[in-house]
Amino acid sequence: MTRFQVITVGRDVQAAERAEAEDFRRAMSERGTLVVNVLSSPGSGKTSLLAATVDQFPASLRCGVLVGDIATDRDARRLASHVPVVQLTTGGACHLEFPLIAAGWRALGEPSLDFLFLENIGNLVCPASHDLGEHLRILLLSTTEGDDKPAKYPKAFRTSHAMVISKIDLLPHVPFDVERAIADARTVREDLRAFPVSVRPPQGLDRWCAYLLEQRERLLNGALCRPNR
Repeated sequence: MTRFQVITVGRDVQAAERAEAEDFRRAMSERGTLVVNVLSSPGSGKTSLLAATVDQFPASLRCGVLVGDIATDRDARRLASHVPVVQLTTGGACHLEFPLIAAGWRALGEPSLDFLFLENIGNLVCPASHDLGEHLRILLLSTTEGDDKPAKYPKAFRTSHAMVISKIDLLPHVPFDVERAIADARTVREDLRAFPVSVRPPQGLDRWCAYLLEQRERLLNGALCRPNR
């Protein structure tokens, strides 16, 4: 018979990592770099959205991306023609943690940026519990996933500032109700912003990019709030 022993750890094992993430956030604030953590299920369109976003931005804006994946560098290679990028491969872990972000930032060369995007692992559970030193947390919900996800994965929505509903070009072909998804999400976080978008063909990207530019202005003015944890 297998016996298990429960070991109680009398301290917060993530406290040191959270402190490092807070120091990173403060340092990036001082540099004027808005750090944006992008969460979603696999295949919701994070990479396509980031490529479209940096292409939509004015050419004067400086952006970088740290791309998280369990395996391969395929997303990083897709983004490389659009923006400076570093691949973060977890080798099996279902979420990014701050030490990988710190290593990726060093590998990127610690440049002067206006935006640093963190493309998290495709997962609506584990990433919601880890502070990566971001200022903004954005959640993508694809029309192909169904509109019931806010109630099923509440922490991911509660800890995010905004929800991007991606692939709205497919709405005529899938059973997805945009208004119902938004209403459901706002029962979890009342002030959650919502941005229905399509990358191909482009729809809603102007409003989404304007939101990001507005949030960076708030950062520069000292008025940006952190997500709830």
